[in-house]
Amino acid sequence: MAHDDTFDIKKLIARFANSFDLNDWDGLLACLAETVHTDYSDLRGTAPETVSASRYVQERRAALEKLKTHHLSGNYEIKYSDPLNATCRVSMVIWRKTETEVFNTHCIYTFTVAKASAGWRISAITQKVLWNEGQAAIHSGAK
Repeated sequence: MAHDDTFDIKKLIARFANSFDLNDWDGLLACLAETVHTDYSDLRGTAPETVSASRYVQERRAALEKLKTHHLSGNYEIKYSDPLNATCRVSMVIWRKTETEVFNTHCIYTFTVAKASAGWRISAITQKVLWNEGQAAIHSGAK
């Protein structure tokens, strides 16, 4: 695959993470395919599901709008199944904070990405929690 594709996928994942921290919900929506298969079962205790991109954004906005967050990603491993499809495994630390409490997650994400006319988009997200720290109750999306 082209070096540009690898760079563009890394840039997509960075934009995805930064969108949460900047409350850039339109920017988050622009990272996603029309539907997104999600598996947050480690964090939420819920079954995997496929949702529209707009629903994904609405749910994240509702869960995080009262928190300050910082998503930091690294250790990118990108594997191409063909020139238009890839998976990207990324280590991430997510800090969440209210005025008095914190809830932080150390995890590995696996993103499925597809190249469309508008560029690379995320079509599936799996989060594998390594460990959590703090008060899960501050994040309505956590179990």
